[in-house]
Amino acid sequence: MSALMAGRRPSWPLILADLALILFLITLTGLGEDEREADPGVMAAARGGSRQVVAEAAVAPAQALYRPVAGGPSLEEWLAGQPNDPRATLTIFAHYTPGKEAAAWAEASALARQAAASKLAVRTILTRGEESDLYASLAYDTLTEPVPSDQ
Repeated sequence: MSALMAGRRPSWPLILADLALILFLITLTGLGEDEREADPGVMAAARGGSRQVVAEAAVAPAQALYRPVAGGPSLEEWLAGQPNDPRATLTIFAHYTPGKEAAAWAEASALARQAAASKLAVRTILTRGEESDLYASLAYDTLTEPVPSDQ
């Protein structure tokens, strides 16, 4: 039995090397797709090449969340009941399904107009998702310096 095994070399290092290479290629492919989706230049080109200023957003954990509901308070009324802290930022998140970008932007803009009287820093973040959603987060976020996009 040992004579048979003496002539064979173990094949597990070769299999392990193949699996490592496959994992590396899959990871590399996935990273390339994520970077294209997150590239503001690609988004600007898709919108017709308009030049935009993109700010990297650091979103802190929410101190309070607002979600518009029928019969509930408006965002302006809700903000009036929150502590007035100039360090706070109101971030409006609008998630949209493909083809519903304009409707999501209109709803988010309406909330931003309601928040204008609060004297808080307001920003709007639109993202594509599996279902539409709209809410606002009051938090102590920080904004980095705006970066001009390539287009």
